[in-house]
Amino acid sequence: MLYPRIAGIAAYVPDDILDNEMLSQMVETSDEWITTRVGIKERRILKMDGAGSSYLGIKAVNRLLESTGTKPEEVDLLICATSNPDYRFPSTGSIIAHECGMNRAYAYDIQAACAGFLVALQDASAYIRSGMYKKIVVVAAEKMSSMTNYHDRTTCPLFGDAAGCMLIEPSEEKVGIIDGVFHIDGTGLPHLLMKAGGSVHPATHDTVDADEHYIYQEGRAVYKHAVTDMLTSSLDVASRNGLSIDDVDWLVPHQANLRIIEAVAERAGINHDKVLVNIEHYGNTSAASIPLCLTEYRDRLKKGDKLILTAFGAGFTWGALYVIWDL
Repeated sequence: MLYPRIAGIAAYVPDDILDNEMLSQMVETSDEWITTRVGIKERRILKMDGAGSSYLGIKAVNRLLESTGTKPEEVDLLICATSNPDYRFPSTGSIIAHECGMNRAYAYDIQAACAGFLVALQDASAYIRSGMYKKIVVVAAEKMSSMTNYHDRTTCPLFGDAAGCMLIEPSEEKVGIIDGVFHIDGTGLPHLLMKAGGSVHPATHDTVDADEHYIYQEGRAVYKHAVTDMLTSSLDVASRNGLSIDDVDWLVPHQANLRIIEAVAERAGINHDKVLVNIEHYGNTSAASIPLCLTEYRDRLKKGDKLILTAFGAGFTWGALYVIWDL
């Protein structure tokens, strides 16, 4: 039996920092207001003209290839999770694969909002278990600033730009991505979306004037569902794999809001020392937040550690993965 081993991990964030003091000069807010409500102090912003999410992904994937000693032509498949593609088409994954020299690989995008990286890992897991592919790169690339309204004080403090990625390979040892649970609830549509720009409401002068090409979020509804759904999916995947909360070495939640993270950990009964958090310095980087967080804390993780990764996003879509670390 083959298991999908995590053979490498890397991330990239832009150099430019947008901190709370700078935001307070752009919109009516303050460092205290932002920190108290969401726990964010600063976020990274990609300011380079003509550079989109693929730029972030290319940087991260090249770091991954270099750190793992993987040649681009050895990669069979690249899966890109993004809500911020460079274009409606072609796929951002195809751009990243081409620019990274993966001339043998197939590539495609998936869109599962902030849960996208976990969904892409689940896809990669199935490919590895089936024997179809042997080297898969999963990358989340999110230029969140491209759809952030910096006149909306309720949403603009939340988001930053980043990319994170993993190399997935087969192993006969029981390590890597062991199990996952995923759910959707379509009633979440009106609470978190971009109202225009798709086929329902194509771009017009009116939609642009109405600021309908930015993130729209009803915070209270999202908070309530995010806490409940990340909690239950984490407990479900642990339970069906015979794990108690004490057996879990690390909880790695999507970095959406520090208050959501704290609520999930408290209700699950997980000590805060076992919860990986880096939202203070990067904000919500959507699908990129979990691989970015894991990359930052990599030195604290050891072979055999049991991790629960969990995320919640627009749709609503959410889930959790059980991972045994092997790096």
